[in-house]
Amino acid sequence: MKEIKLHIYSADTDTILALPYANEGIRAGFPSPAQDYMTESIDLNKELIHNKETTFYAKVEGDSMIDAGIYNGDYVVIDKSLEANDGDYIAAYVDGEFTLKQFKRDPKNNCAWLIPHNLEYKPIKITEENDFIVWGVVTNIIRRLKK
Repeated sequence: MKEIKLHIYSADTDTILALPYANEGIRAGFPSPAQDYMTESIDLNKELIHNKETTFYAKVEGDSMIDAGIYNGDYVVIDKSLEANDGDYIAAYVDGEFTLKQFKRDPKNNCAWLIPHNLEYKPIKITEENDFIVWGVVTNIIRRLKK
């Protein structure tokens, strides 16, 4: 088992790549009659990035979040301008390392928890003694299905 590490990249929002978009949606159940053409387009920069100055991509390395559907090799979109709320997935800097976990405040015990989503890992308790920063909030996951 390998704890998650993040390789962080800046988001290049200067490019525009409008791709055809199936605006009627794609059914995951019984097939619907195929569209002969698509009139709409979508720019993933506009869809995935809302604050271009504070948004970054990170490549996930590790398996501590697999039960949350975040896998080794996925890319996550991280917005540093967002405040972390309970239940958010965050990129955090903890004692010299970056990690990706679910954030949970614990005011009763005067701490916070970084929750993995793989039973092989234990939650990380965050107290005043830790060198801890919420680096950003994960807003999207990008996964390649076929290589």
